[in-house]
Amino acid sequence: MSLVCNKARILWSMVAGAALALPLMSSAGVLPDDRADALYHRYEGGGVTIQGPSVLVRKKMAEKYAVSANYYQDMITSASIDVEVSGASQYKEERDQYSLGFEYLRGKTTYNLSYTNSEENDYEAQTTSFGLSQDLFGDLTTISMGFSRGSDKVRNSTDPSFERDIDRWSYRVGVSQILTKSFIASMNLEVITDEGFLNNPYRSYRYIDPNDNRRFILAQEIYPRTRTSNAVALNGRYFLPYRAVVYGGYRFFTDTWDIRADTFELGYIHPIKQQWTLEARVRYYQQDNAEFYSDLFGRVNQQNFMARDKELSTFNSIAFRIGASYEFAQTGWRFVKKGSVNLFYDRIEFKYDDFRDARVSKMLPTDPGYAPAGSEPLYEFGANVIQAFVSIWF
Repeated sequence: MSLVCNKARILWSMVAGAALALPLMSSAGVLPDDRADALYHRYEGGGVTIQGPSVLVRKKMAEKYAVSANYYQDMITSASIDVEVSGASQYKEERDQYSLGFEYLRGKTTYNLSYTNSEENDYEAQTTSFGLSQDLFGDLTTISMGFSRGSDKVRNSTDPSFERDIDRWSYRVGVSQILTKSFIASMNLEVITDEGFLNNPYRSYRYIDPNDNRRFILAQEIYPRTRTSNAVALNGRYFLPYRAVVYGGYRFFTDTWDIRADTFELGYIHPIKQQWTLEARVRYYQQDNAEFYSDLFGRVNQQNFMARDKELSTFNSIAFRIGASYEFAQTGWRFVKKGSVNLFYDRIEFKYDDFRDARVSKMLPTDPGYAPAGSEPLYEFGANVIQAFVSIWF
């Protein structure tokens, strides 16, 4: 958590996490196949590099039970704009995450339970989730719901006595409907409530230096202790006659910090013969800033809550994905029923509307490109994401 670009982690989970995610809300009536996955992921952008492996194994028992286990690791190197502005040096840290899942199928109802533990040098998170899904109307409709309870501990590597708690509750409900033989649509709603120490203990806001308005002073951010967010997503898949798929979706997000966000997605999957599958996707995201966010405050303690985290600012991003999958051992080989090799690449461009590059105003007035505080160029950067994994069904 030490000044880590949390947005990078969020985006990574959006871009690649689904491949190895535990099935918290799987389709009713069918348990997942016995399968093992090995993943390597890498995110690089904005001075932050996050990379590491992940391994997932799923196993059915008696066609009624299934267990799964997942190990996920992030190795982080950061020299981001936040680190440079604060005057800190580049740092490295590691996050290890372990997950266990259990599923039980009874008739057309699937119950699932999972536990996840994530640890790094100054942050620990534990999450327990429960969900169920039910097939209705001749298996044309699937209704699912779930609940998660998280308990986090925030620490500070520079202050051994610092420890704060965060409690998280998440409620989910969704419906999937087969509308025609070629079209499937779904709608999902999620409500999340967080309570506790919700800001980063290392992050600062900035305010104008009263003795020199060309420069600024840093002070620790102050956040509200509660946050409730709501998100609704609509998605659809249309299967073309030649086995290709066109898919798209829209997600609306809002919270009690006055953030509103919209996500649009459009993708295409195209099979080539029997072994190759190609995929292309574009995703656009935009959000408004939090009510207590500002790039530059007029004075210290100007208001009750003050933040300069760029992930609470007004910004947009566009992500382009290309990828390919190759299936092997399609007729089986020893204990392997089939396998696949998968490689995906994403390019993401971020543009901020009210977050400026404060590194410029820390320069000397005689340096080329210098700008006083509040007049620096708006910040933008690009990120590259690579996801490579092998899947084996057995």
